Amino acid sequence: MDRASLFRKVLEEHKNRVYTEAYYSLGSEMDAEDVTQEAFVRLWKNFSEIDLERVGGWLVRVTRNLCIDTIRRRQADHSRRSAEDPETALENAQSAEADPRDQALHSEEEKWIRESIASLEEPYRSTVILREIQHLSYDEIAEALKIPIGSVKVHLHRGRKMLRELLRREMTLYEN
Repeated sequence: MDRASLFRKVLEEHKNRVYTEAYYSLGSEMDAEDVTQEAFVRLWKNFSEIDLERVGGWLVRVTRNLCIDTIRRRQADHSRRSAEDPETALENAQSAEADPRDQALHSEEEKWIRESIASLEEPYRSTVILREIQHLSYDEIAEALKIPIGSVKVHLHRGRKMLRELLRREMTLYEN
């Protein structure tokens, strides 16, 4: 099989996993699509050096790092916008329109879950996403994140606990 065919096969096998990880990490379809595209561009550039038996773990690490970079850029953009004068900030807020596709696709509960997962700090966010959403085994998560299985279990336990607490608070706020 030639390089391009092999790459297409890998892309088809992993594109949903990469997108889902990015989406739950970032909470935005547009950002998830950007991260997914960038992850596969990097895969193409490094394809000849990557062991195809470990390509899934490689993609998880690259996706996770791209998500972290995106979050950092958002925070930097937010800091810059906070320094704007109030009139400029108001104009920017008024010009930003919500994506109707996002509004139609997600119920309130799904939104709470997505936002709660996105608010988890690393490494808990990645561990919860990889286990609960991607359904990876502990071994696969350990390999992808380059951490011991014991750490995977601890991060998963703590991440689930934090997620339960966040969702419990959301439900309490909603009910009141």
